[in-house]
Amino acid sequence: MRAVIVTKRIASLVRAWLLLSVWPGAPAAVLAGAASREGPPNIVLIYADDHAQRAVGCYGSPLVATPNIDRLAAEGVRFTQSFVANSICAPARATVLTGLHSAANGQTTNGGGFDDGLPTWPKLLGAAGYETAMIGKWHLPTDPSGFDHWVIARGGYYNPDLVRPGSRERATGYTTEVLTDEALSWLEGRADSEEPFVLWWSHAAVHRTWMPGPSWHGLHAEGAHPEPATLFDDYSGRSPAAAAAQMRIAEDLFRAYDLKLPPTGEGVLDARAAAMLERLTGDQRRAWEEAYAAPNAAFAAERPEGDDLVRWKYQRYVADYLRCVSALDDAVGRLVDWLDEAGLAEDTVVIYTSDQGFFLGEHGWYDKRWMYEPSFATPLIVRWPGRAEAGTTCSELVQNIDLAPTLLALGGVDVPGSMHGVSLRPLIEGVHLFTWRREVYYEYFQRDSGRLSHTVAPHYGLRTQRHKLLHVPDHDFWELYDLHLDLDETTNLYADPAHAALVATLAPRLATLRERYGGPADR
Repeated sequence: MRAVIVTKRIASLVRAWLLLSVWPGAPAAVLAGAASREGPPNIVLIYADDHAQRAVGCYGSPLVATPNIDRLAAEGVRFTQSFVANSICAPARATVLTGLHSAANGQTTNGGGFDDGLPTWPKLLGAAGYETAMIGKWHLPTDPSGFDHWVIARGGYYNPDLVRPGSRERATGYTTEVLTDEALSWLEGRADSEEPFVLWWSHAAVHRTWMPGPSWHGLHAEGAHPEPATLFDDYSGRSPAAAAAQMRIAEDLFRAYDLKLPPTGEGVLDARAAAMLERLTGDQRRAWEEAYAAPNAAFAAERPEGDDLVRWKYQRYVADYLRCVSALDDAVGRLVDWLDEAGLAEDTVVIYTSDQGFFLGEHGWYDKRWMYEPSFATPLIVRWPGRAEAGTTCSELVQNIDLAPTLLALGGVDVPGSMHGVSLRPLIEGVHLFTWRREVYYEYFQRDSGRLSHTVAPHYGLRTQRHKLLHVPDHDFWELYDLHLDLDETTNLYADPAHAALVATLAPRLATLRERYGGPADR
């Protein structure tokens, strides 16, 4: 297959030469297209961590501008109904690799269980002649397989440990920038290669604990961010599991670990906060302390209480989160600019997405896990010059199970019939499919307790274009939402007699999906 790819590249260059012979003044872009579009494209999968749609400018964010991510949308297609299968870190990555729901790939929780023997897109694209690379966060119990080059980053937002085959070394710098340098170094090192490449660029940002880098401390002033309508949600009408979840901004953000305040005796979390700061160099530590000195002094002087304290916590949390988003957006800009400067933009598909969404105060929460929209939905943007029409949107229901089939289809590789997902390539190229799915299935498996792990009960459900039906087995509690009328998901319609016929329609469809994709029926 490698020989086939090289032959196609030579053929495309010949076509460009012939075009020039009959059209001496042919524009460079036309010649580039003639030389680049015959073979399979390069692919860059930019994979954020916990990046909420509400914190992406082109998704209508009221919180932050993301000009570089927005540029991808302006030059490509943005999926408006993009969801995940299990909103937690390791399972999301296993799903992206395999195109399978969690119960089928073995990685149902953040613990072990991933079946590394399954077909994955890096293995299949590599066998087809692609150079494959993974740089960044991995979060699976096995070493990366199927990648010609891999670098795993561990250790948080500053001075990450970079793990390569047979070595581990500590880098110096802000992790988002370190991973950008690593990605650009790899791309530059293979600049003369005739083979197409696929790069999975997997960022640790914007995962908890939202530590801004020195260049971004001054952005996003606290107190300036609009509150979501459900910041003070009382969880009425919802499962008891919602009220029991320990992920409330009001109660479950830790002073030192999350809010960057002086520690006041929160035990192991104080120790973790101290360990994070111990990773910083002297200059980094001084910049950090200077950035928080004045706002922390103001907090100590004001001593807010009650709802005012909740609002202060929300502002501090969101400001730090958005500072990390801005750093990530700048990193995207560096990579996209490099593709332009290297003459590779026309021949490279760039995909931007996140492992899942995130709560930014909706329902009074931070974190993810739930099937409610802020956690369940995730950004998905694809730029493919000449194929994806610039500035378009797609409203079909898509899911992260579709990423593996999509990457394979982009590379001209057959998609295994065992994969649950389907290729998005037709949608990317603007082809409307009348047989597209009517619903997506979700299941969250992890069972744990405590403020650090959030005590979110296992649950499962389906979402159509308009409705969501979910079930919490621990309480045998059902919830139904009309998302056209209630996108905040505060009015549970399940017990409303006016919606009995809808429940009777959706419940069997959910049962069928769970039998096909889900975990044990008695869970």
